[in-house]
Amino acid sequence: MGVTVLEHPLIQHKLTLLRDKSTGGKEFREVVGEIAMLMCYEATRDLTLDEIEVETPLGFAKSKVIAGKKLAFVPVLRAGLGMVDGMLRLVPAAKVAHIGLYRDPETLQPVEYFCKVPPDISERDCIILDPMIATGGTASASAQFLKNYGARSIKLLCILAAPPGLEKLEKEHPDVDIFTCAIDGGLDAHAYIIPGLGDAGDRIFGTK
Repeated sequence: MGVTVLEHPLIQHKLTLLRDKSTGGKEFREVVGEIAMLMCYEATRDLTLDEIEVETPLGFAKSKVIAGKKLAFVPVLRAGLGMVDGMLRLVPAAKVAHIGLYRDPETLQPVEYFCKVPPDISERDCIILDPMIATGGTASASAQFLKNYGARSIKLLCILAAPPGLEKLEKEHPDVDIFTCAIDGGLDAHAYIIPGLGDAGDRIFGTK
């Protein structure tokens, strides 16, 4: 497993806006989408290219196109939905799968309530979208669900991560590459990332 921390100045600036408790819901949603778009740019650097010839207004040019690679974006409901639009702005042809999980407040274990993926999931590069990786339980379960459906290539994009979650993923899914904007110090007694940015889902959708 590789963990890539995206330190681009634009990403780090926007992350500060998300951390600020005074950032309102509208701006928070917009910034999550903007960060997702920037993360998509970084996470797709390894897409292979073919060379083709196109006719320009002034002649012919050899140019590059993505080599038929199929992508599937997989938001983990519900917070992951906030990242989808930003991803689709760059790759509008990608399919969107959905995984519905919630963390049991007593056991802190993930519970599945919904999973819908494209029928050709085994032929696609899957990118899981989940703003926060705290204990890693939800992220690990999401990766396992995709593998159960036949997915062979999986990456994970999260805006913030904590060491316990990364350690769990490294142990259970060493083949999943992770892209994050920052790794915070740890978790509080309720398994929230500290200092973090609060509950991403509540701040995106205005719920408590």
